[in-house]
Amino acid sequence: MLKEFKAQGTTGLIMEEGLLWETGKKGKIGYSLPPLDVEQKDDLPKEIVRDELNLPNLSEVEVARHYTRLSSWNFGVDTGTYPLGSCTMKYNPKINEQIASMDEFSKVHPLFPEDMVQGPLKLMYNLEQLLKEITGLDGVTLQPAAGAHGEYTGIRIIYAYHKKNGKPKKKMLIPDTAHGTNPASSAICGYEPVKIKSNEKGILSVEEIDKYMDEDTAGIMVTNPNTLGLFEENIREIADIVHKRGGLVYCDGANLNAIMGIVDLKKAGIDVLHLNLHKTFSAPHGGGGPGSGPVCVRQDLVEFLPVPRILEKDGKYYLSYDHPNSIGRVHSFFGNFSVMVKAYCYILSMGNMLKRASELAVLNANYIKENLKDTLYLPYDRPCMHECVFTDKNLAQYKVTTLDLAKRLIDYGFHPPTIYFPLVVHGAIMIEPTETESKENLDRFIWAIKEIVKEAEKDPELLKNAPQNTKVKRLDEVLAARKPILKGY
Repeated sequence: MLKEFKAQGTTGLIMEEGLLWETGKKGKIGYSLPPLDVEQKDDLPKEIVRDELNLPNLSEVEVARHYTRLSSWNFGVDTGTYPLGSCTMKYNPKINEQIASMDEFSKVHPLFPEDMVQGPLKLMYNLEQLLKEITGLDGVTLQPAAGAHGEYTGIRIIYAYHKKNGKPKKKMLIPDTAHGTNPASSAICGYEPVKIKSNEKGILSVEEIDKYMDEDTAGIMVTNPNTLGLFEENIREIADIVHKRGGLVYCDGANLNAIMGIVDLKKAGIDVLHLNLHKTFSAPHGGGGPGSGPVCVRQDLVEFLPVPRILEKDGKYYLSYDHPNSIGRVHSFFGNFSVMVKAYCYILSMGNMLKRASELAVLNANYIKENLKDTLYLPYDRPCMHECVFTDKNLAQYKVTTLDLAKRLIDYGFHPPTIYFPLVVHGAIMIEPTETESKENLDRFIWAIKEIVKEAEKDPELLKNAPQNTKVKRLDEVLAARKPILKGY
């Protein structure tokens, strides 16, 4: 029997405030500076003088209270469970943030000479070695700034490989269970995306790849585990077909949190792989960044990696540009360094426990799947990896949708899971609990879903008008998308 819980999303003290332009008054000031001890000049060149900005004038107290109130209206992984599928929004140790903010890292300028940045260079070099060990591949670049940037870099490497061999290609196979940016990444690199359908098990079939893979195809972009949370168990056979016909296998590694220390991707037939340090390796990635999307490659593709590359000789680390077949730079300077520091700290602190993290992520997702499959419709009733996908099929009889369920979850104190993705499942509800959620938290989430489904049967309007307990009630999302109000006054 599932334990009974109380909803965590109950109403509390919600402080209202007007617009800051209404609160602010001319003459209010939030800082004090010593008297100016140099002659003030008002004859600055016009081209460097800004027009007067229409910003509110506030006191220090008003500024502090404003941001404190905003923080109480927001939801984050430190507030509660954040089960966004395909995002790996796990709790990240705060010590990694502290280390990344140390002066020795945060105040290093990218134009410092190599002799002054031996520590950071060594850290990045060591991080590359660790990522090689974790993935089983032979070379790494840390330059890409995020996942889609890593995809772009990886496909550029594939393009350069075929060009050097004198066999340029025109197409790239993209499964319907791949991440949504994969078609765009292949197209921007000059390839025509060819959609490949998954089979009735939610994975790729060898027969389908055999049918579409030809001499004019550069390769395939596989997400493994895929966006249904299922492991592509035919990956070795698929890789063999692609390789025999002159193609390369690219793997979107955004879901690596399910297979760290468990799967040797090189042995699985992967040639190019991108990782998301900001998903799998500790750096928070809410609000759009910063991220880091390193690319790992097999040995014969190392020559195409972006420059500069970090090399070591006689205990000294340096940036090397002498790689004539490199695809060149893909990022100004070297990448988002602070994210690399966090990832390095995380890997060192976890060690062999990285494998345990993946095992627990998979266990948690399967626990949710088994406990909810009689409540929500489960299109693929088989063991999943780090995430599971349900649909709103069972809710249709009450005229309740996936969106209604997601909005009502907010009243129960949970951030909604990913909804309406992947597109191959109608009305998808995609849940990724991650390894950092306890059994009690999972039970509370399962209980909330079951309670909401009961509510859907008795009072569907309750769900359609959710959330009830938040400061801002349900918004007209279509209107907000089509006619956004971007100004604050």
